Amino acid sequence: MNPELSHFAARLREFIAKGQSAFDHQAFSGLALELFSLQFKSNPAYRTICESRGLTPGTVNQWTQIPAVPTAAFKELELTNLAPDERTAVFHSSGTTGQKPSRHFHSAESLAVYEASLIAWFLENIPPDLRFAICNLWLVCLTPPPTMVPHSSLVHMFDVVRREYALPASVFFGQLAGDGSWTLDFVATYNQLKAAINSRQPVIMLGTAFSFVHLLDYLASKDLVFNLPEGSLVMETGGYKNRSRVLQKAQLHALITERLGVPRKNILCEYGMSELSSQAYDAEMNNSTLKIQNSERPFRFPPWARVQIISPETGREVAEGETGLIRVLDLANVFSVAAIQTEDLGVRLCDGFELVGRAQLAEPRGCSLMST
Repeated sequence: MNPELSHFAARLREFIAKGQSAFDHQAFSGLALELFSLQFKSNPAYRTICESRGLTPGTVNQWTQIPAVPTAAFKELELTNLAPDERTAVFHSSGTTGQKPSRHFHSAESLAVYEASLIAWFLENIPPDLRFAICNLWLVCLTPPPTMVPHSSLVHMFDVVRREYALPASVFFGQLAGDGSWTLDFVATYNQLKAAINSRQPVIMLGTAFSFVHLLDYLASKDLVFNLPEGSLVMETGGYKNRSRVLQKAQLHALITERLGVPRKNILCEYGMSELSSQAYDAEMNNSTLKIQNSERPFRFPPWARVQIISPETGREVAEGETGLIRVLDLANVFSVAAIQTEDLGVRLCDGFELVGRAQLAEPRGCSLMST
């Protein structure tokens, strides 16, 4: 294990534990440049990319100049600082059948950073009135269990939430079809939700947008309507990727409220990917002065990550309200590459962004693709 990166990882976890105040602009920039120097030195594939662009630790003096690696490069290159015998886990991007997945390698040490980032920002984005009650919620996951899909970063995330809060009655209701796609056990899910209502037990439901559409369609076909106990929470993630009918976020959330009885304020959207170690959420922020059109809540990454919306034509950051490609610098990616260029489009909104969708001609991907 690289001792310099291990030391950086330990310090970063201490910063994360201190919260947002530890990551002002100067502190973030210093940590980002330090991590860039370490990754340039110890990650041969990344160093080659940087040198081909004429960008090195000697020429880069701002975090916005750190070379970003496109997500597609994770399909072809081993963009990792971990030796083969140090890799204890690997997360794959999900995609269409026959599509080569991205690979993000992890060790026990890198997973510790990943999980520290995950838990701290997940809790921060839960509605304040639910945070202290989260340990009492039943967990309903609309995905297969981690034993079935060990390379899914999304399912690993859900399982970390389960373990961290020791959530009672935690069940994964997803299954695997013969082609490897994700399906849902509708009857078992129905029975669990019915039991929660009978017990007056709030639940936290986690799943892809596609899984929620399938569940809602099943409930509609049976003319079933639930009113989940007060304090229940829904978190959905992922898009539709041309696999079925598409629902706008407002439509999906309206149906969740209609069929499950969960109010909009308790519906949380997550944005993440296998190449990152931090996630963005669209939670309401009481201290935000941002006025948002169409009542859309912007996605925000944690303070140990920064997002830029980049013009594909100029390579520069777009102006407020304009659309471009989402680029993320994630300090929690200690043992791979911190700067990631996605193929997702977003609208720049102050300190966050509105997710638009995939860039034209980009490969469909994301955990929702695994749902059928």
